[in-house]
Amino acid sequence: MDFESSYDIPRTVDYIRSIGYSRVVLQFPDELLRDSTSVAKALRSELGKGVRLYVMADTAYNSCCVDEIGASHVDAECVVHYGHACMSPTSTLPALFVFGKAPINGNACADLLNQCLSTTEKPVLVLYGLEYAHAMENLKGMVTNSSNLRYGSSTVHFAEVSFSSIDPPVKEKADKEQLDFHGNIVNGGDKIISEWNSHNEVGKYFLGGLTWSIAKDHKMEDFLLFWIGQDNSAFANVVLTFNTCEIVRYDAVENQLLKDVSHQQRILKRRYYLVEKAKDANIVGILVGTLGVAGYLHIIQQMKELIEAAGKKSYTLVMGRPNSAKLANFPECEIFVYVSCAQTALLDSKDFLGPVITPFEAVLAFGRGRQWTGEYVLDFQDLMNSSMTKVVESSEEARFSFIQGGYVEDIDSQENGEQKESTLALAETAEKALSFRNEHADSILFKGSARSGAEYFAARSYRGLSTQYENPLPQSYLIGRSGRASGYEDERNTKGND
Repeated sequence: MDFESSYDIPRTVDYIRSIGYSRVVLQFPDELLRDSTSVAKALRSELGKGVRLYVMADTAYNSCCVDEIGASHVDAECVVHYGHACMSPTSTLPALFVFGKAPINGNACADLLNQCLSTTEKPVLVLYGLEYAHAMENLKGMVTNSSNLRYGSSTVHFAEVSFSSIDPPVKEKADKEQLDFHGNIVNGGDKIISEWNSHNEVGKYFLGGLTWSIAKDHKMEDFLLFWIGQDNSAFANVVLTFNTCEIVRYDAVENQLLKDVSHQQRILKRRYYLVEKAKDANIVGILVGTLGVAGYLHIIQQMKELIEAAGKKSYTLVMGRPNSAKLANFPECEIFVYVSCAQTALLDSKDFLGPVITPFEAVLAFGRGRQWTGEYVLDFQDLMNSSMTKVVESSEEARFSFIQGGYVEDIDSQENGEQKESTLALAETAEKALSFRNEHADSILFKGSARSGAEYFAARSYRGLSTQYENPLPQSYLIGRSGRASGYEDERNTKGND
């Protein structure tokens, strides 16, 4: 496949010219950075000198998201995003997505898809990585022609790319448009909009940049999901969201069909363990994993309110891409809530000092009386307009902790009132913690009974370099040694005397 077709040079030129952008950022992931200069030269030869192009790499957070913070450094008017994309809505800048065109053996894929059709009585829904979207029309034609002869024409359905460019919501209409777009939360946490056509009522689903419709008398559990692509974050999003569906994966690189996806479904067991562990935490760190996805400030505020209503203390941390070394600087946080896009929300925290959970898992952990029914929501925008994040009155009854193996009583939110974020309240908390430091240090450090970072910090034996000295007067200065390291002047004098 030629270079211009692979990177959609003509479509990109038409998009920039149609709106009249003059400052455009080209965002590349690390694996495509080698082609960035060639893409920029090809676009510049078509657009001329009237359009300034900037190549951006090494994004502050995740390469699948549009890096609006980096683009704002050059006052960009739009971003052209290349490579794998999570398709999360932007906050301030419009964006054009160029997915690329990964190679795929269409005949082999069609044969394996027909094989699935012959061995199952379920209708088949074909989902795919966006890098294979260019081959779907040909694949659809090959499968439809062969299935009409053997299996019937209504047994296979193909998802479609929902959009290839996006504009930020208008500020005064953002709330209404957001409510209309997301609709209601249904099984699996996916977005659904009910609409009428000439025959029946259909449900329209959106997930990872794909959209598809199913009839009123069907559920997602009734379908066999046929995934075309790699075992990556996009596939994990599908497996966890539709964890009750039968799923097979066609590996286009190895050209084989894989029916065992249990390794992805086992992730749910560990996530359930992290939810139970989060229930026993008193201090929660909210990790900001994006500064560009629309609605991230809203969900952070909802997490703060949820944690405060549960009688726990929260701290908001902005540190770019989290790693074990960064999170080790906050040992007082027993659990972290990671606010990020849907495809990077599952952060492997086995090497971290504290577990990292998603906003959906935080809702399950900090909302008293909530039961996990098996549904799973990775996109925090699905939570914002649902009733799941609404603060409910916590019960005063003790709950059973599976981690501690007994009944525990949570801290009352009224008792935790001194944790308000003000200078006076923080000083009072620190003074109170210092007064009980010697008596409760072991309990606070090793049993996790600290209610705030100040209380945890006061219980530690080492609290950093102290600026308080017994003698406030400065010491007199001393004259240092002079000369070279091979022989200072005082050393020469000593040798001369000898």
